Amino acid sequence: MMKSEGRALSSARFLFPLALALFALYWYTTRPCIVVYAENTPIASCPANARTEFSTRFIHSVQKTPVEEFFTVNDARDGFLLRKTRYRSFGVGLPFLESDGTFRPEGDAFVMDGMDRPMREIQLRPGVSTELTLYLSGEEILLCERVPLGSLVRIAIVPRWRLLTDNFRFPERLK
Repeated sequence: MMKSEGRALSSARFLFPLALALFALYWYTTRPCIVVYAENTPIASCPANARTEFSTRFIHSVQKTPVEEFFTVNDARDGFLLRKTRYRSFGVGLPFLESDGTFRPEGDAFVMDGMDRPMREIQLRPGVSTELTLYLSGEEILLCERVPLGSLVRIAIVPRWRLLTDNFRFPERLK
């Protein structure tokens, strides 16, 4: 074997694993994640696969009864769908119209199903006595205890690299 052939083979043995590692890094860092931000600081995250489900629960400010909202990641993995809402009393801000979805009683609650409302991101603000809770990736996140009252909580889908850079920029504010 000639010297130049040996160098080419040696270079190929080095470049292929390097290219593979760079591709894997690119793939990993561009995967979409669901990220929960409290005042622009990430406090929770999980992979955003199509149809990933999560929910919120809070006490309605007027009715003083629990409301649960059920979301999924859309197929494009760039937003969410509000799939259904479960609540215990009728009132301001609760869905009831035929155009909202399919209404049905369920035990001591009412369910509006098949809503499929698209949302680019979800914005919440914990208030006094709201008991705002997020259920994400098998974890119960008591937002009402983790963030100050009135704080903006955003749930968004971002590429993983964004989550990594957000964590790097604000390490002193993460818990």
